[in-house]
Amino acid sequence: MMLNELTNISTFWTSSLDFEVQLMDLKTLFLFTSVFKCHSISPSAIFDPCINSSFFVYFPWDFSFPEDVTFFFLQIKWMALPFLSPLPSRCFSSFDWCIFWYNRKSLSWHTLRMRKRAEKESSGKGEAKVENGLRKPKEILSNKVTVKLLNPNFIQEVAPEFLIPLADVTCAFGETVVLCCKVCGRPKPNITLKGPDQNLVVNNSRFTIDIRETGDILLKICNLMPQDTGIYTCVAVNDHGTSSSSASIKVQGIAAAPSRPVAQEASNTAVILHWLPPASSGNCAISSYAVEYRQEDSLIWQQSVASAVDTCIEIEDLIPGGHYQFRVSAINPWGVSPPSEPSNMVTLPCADSSYDGTDIHWKDNFESAYTELSEIGRGRFSVVKKCVHKATKREVAVKFVSKKMKKKDQVAHEADILRHLQHPQLLTLCDTYESVGSFMLVLQLLADGRLLDYLVSHDELMEEKVAFYVRDTLEAVQYLHSCRVAHLDLKPENLLVDLHIPVPRVNIIDFGEAIQITNHCYVHQLLGNPEFAAPELIQGTPVALSTDIWNIGVLAYVMLSGVSPFLDESLEETCMNICRLDFSFPDEFFCGVSQAARDFISSLLQGDHRKRPTAATCLQHPWLHSHSSEYSKTPLDTSRLASFVERRKQQNDVRPLTNVKSLVSSSMGRTL
Repeated sequence: MMLNELTNISTFWTSSLDFEVQLMDLKTLFLFTSVFKCHSISPSAIFDPCINSSFFVYFPWDFSFPEDVTFFFLQIKWMALPFLSPLPSRCFSSFDWCIFWYNRKSLSWHTLRMRKRAEKESSGKGEAKVENGLRKPKEILSNKVTVKLLNPNFIQEVAPEFLIPLADVTCAFGETVVLCCKVCGRPKPNITLKGPDQNLVVNNSRFTIDIRETGDILLKICNLMPQDTGIYTCVAVNDHGTSSSSASIKVQGIAAAPSRPVAQEASNTAVILHWLPPASSGNCAISSYAVEYRQEDSLIWQQSVASAVDTCIEIEDLIPGGHYQFRVSAINPWGVSPPSEPSNMVTLPCADSSYDGTDIHWKDNFESAYTELSEIGRGRFSVVKKCVHKATKREVAVKFVSKKMKKKDQVAHEADILRHLQHPQLLTLCDTYESVGSFMLVLQLLADGRLLDYLVSHDELMEEKVAFYVRDTLEAVQYLHSCRVAHLDLKPENLLVDLHIPVPRVNIIDFGEAIQITNHCYVHQLLGNPEFAAPELIQGTPVALSTDIWNIGVLAYVMLSGVSPFLDESLEETCMNICRLDFSFPDEFFCGVSQAARDFISSLLQGDHRKRPTAATCLQHPWLHSHSSEYSKTPLDTSRLASFVERRKQQNDVRPLTNVKSLVSSSMGRTL
């Protein structure tokens, strides 16, 4: 009979036991040509795992097997198995005939063994019971059947088929993954593997292909990268057909950068920012976004929003009149993505007040309201005296500005800035007066003296104490900058200390050089000693808020070492040292100063003001964190600091350094 005449044949797999089952009914079985002679065999031999090859034929319980019957068995698909496991009774619950082929080493036909299940009798004829799975007691197996192989060379050729397909894998960046599958076919199929780009995968330093005689195929990929994500396909081909199996690899990691955000003005202090999610999320969910901003006159990016869930956000508390740019990073469980491209530059409207001093009211009866007591100090254009209000007996500090040295609008500008600034570390303006020869600014009195004098008075000055007062000064500067005000004259003489509170704090005075930073460039004239001046003041280029940051860096250097970083024998040489950034940390002066303090100073003393950190960024520096473990435990030498303070008290140079730019340009061989 031809093979295509066979009917009612079906196949199923039980993956947990790894065997193949061929099912047929009784009628079909007896249509086959006789090829075997049956003989008796014990159940234990049927399931003996030491036997190289075995067949097992199961007959229905009520079938009376003839003594001399021959069969023709259709060859079924080959499987390489380590052993044949006991078979559960559930496999036979609804089939008349079951044929199992277990072939361990070859594709040829081997010895057939058969066993007949008998019905167990108990008090007459009853329903059969299964004991120990399919195995029955030896005493109920009485029939002996012999099987003889008539055509052992018959082998069916079949198209490839995947017995175990590839499975999807999700893994982490940098891990190693192995894709596994198993294929059968006769003749042996040719195997090829394709990657996500549909190109053939070949063995190299990261990819290893292992094709085994058992039909197992393994693809090992080491050091997974995001570009390895995609569909991998195994293709098996022989003369009878083609089969394939595919699976995906998802490599998890940080997300790609989001799209370029778009910034829109919402008010004079707020901006609306929106963007699109990243093209690749790193094969895991985006949890939030981080938003950073920078101002036009700075190259430093500062964090604005640490965790934004949506792709649209309103950023508030910006400075009126400021120029802002924004960028966004995506955050997933693997970390923070690279930042997006910067947004468009957005300019906020200016605030209503411009500190022009036009609404300052000048009184003319100072002598009748106040009594002068003593002189407190002198500046380039003014004298500060201690006075008392006659009616209230309240002591104040009065700044007398000579009309010969400054114009009325300049003094009014200073008064207007003081009037609008409201901060506990800035002096309060009480009143304004005008006389024949002077303008008078009545200010809050601080009688405790200058910061450096206070530090010198310590029996033992520690680095942590210096860091505390640098941080305190930066907090006041941060407020100034949030109001778009640059002080432009931060030096030891303009830093006072208030000791009448539980924790002493720094107060900033003398806003005679302060300006409001607007859209217009402002070049500030350098007057007096340039020891604390930033490079842009010496070079005659526009100043910025970060000009004050340079001053903080020089102040920190002086407080820690007691010497000036750029001071030289002449004003011109000092200016050249500043423009060349010619400073260092000699062991003679910094042997007891931590590396964190040196790093902080170096980050502030940048020649390009756009590279200097903002006041807010400075406050995040590890050296300024309270209880930092990086502080040196060696007391600082205050003798040098005392000498520095004494030298500063003796100088009172108010000459404009008008020739510095040309002198330094020629000396350095470049145009500043």
